Amino acid sequence: MDRVAFSLWGIDVVWYGILIAIGMMLAVFIATKEAKRVGYNEDYIMDLCLFMIPIGIIGARAYYVIFSWQDYAGNLSEIFNIRGGGLAIHGGIIAGLLTAFIYSKIKKLDFFKLMDIVVLGLPLAQAIGRWGNFINKEAHGGPTDLPWGIIVDGQKVHPTFLYESIWNLVLFAVLMKLRKNKKYQGQLMAVYMTVYSFGRFFIEGLRTDSLMFGPIRMAQFVSLLGIAFGLCLHFILKKRCKDGI
Repeated sequence: MDRVAFSLWGIDVVWYGILIAIGMMLAVFIATKEAKRVGYNEDYIMDLCLFMIPIGIIGARAYYVIFSWQDYAGNLSEIFNIRGGGLAIHGGIIAGLLTAFIYSKIKKLDFFKLMDIVVLGLPLAQAIGRWGNFINKEAHGGPTDLPWGIIVDGQKVHPTFLYESIWNLVLFAVLMKLRKNKKYQGQLMAVYMTVYSFGRFFIEGLRTDSLMFGPIRMAQFVSLLGIAFGLCLHFILKKRCKDGI
């Protein structure tokens, strides 16, 4: 499949960007609907997304460039060529979290309540965006004889983009079910961080294009931090809720 969907005024519009945009729009739509369901001001969600989306993209690109610096050191202009691919979801998540935290402090909002709304559609957006990796023939694993392997450059390999897409869809279903019976503010955020990171850790071990820091696969390292952060968040917020804080 051609990575270019169509050209507009001489500019190629790639599937990678289209799928990411669709995922983002769905995530925002789901967040606004959830805000309405729980009686939260939807304007806060829309205002936050206006900041979070562009800053998240910058964070995703910065993360990728930092850990792929050898590919950009000799051609700095390529740093800004995001249409060619090269966005790391962990960088986007970190930048998005920081943006939401600062926004909540400025607006004097409950950060965890806000994040439970915003995070709901995030795994769905990620599941959709991963198919851009398939079209670009990237983010795949090593050789395999499994029947669901895909052919890349004449070799059958693990479709790790598919594994993560399925994992994210399962996580999205879990969050949708949990949202009506959650026990404390921040629970959806804690579950997202823990479950996504757990799956990503193992899937990353199959990939052949991991961002590295010396011998360390950065996505696995960050995933371990994400699991620890999510579990700590769960126990702290649950205890805080029981104590009536």
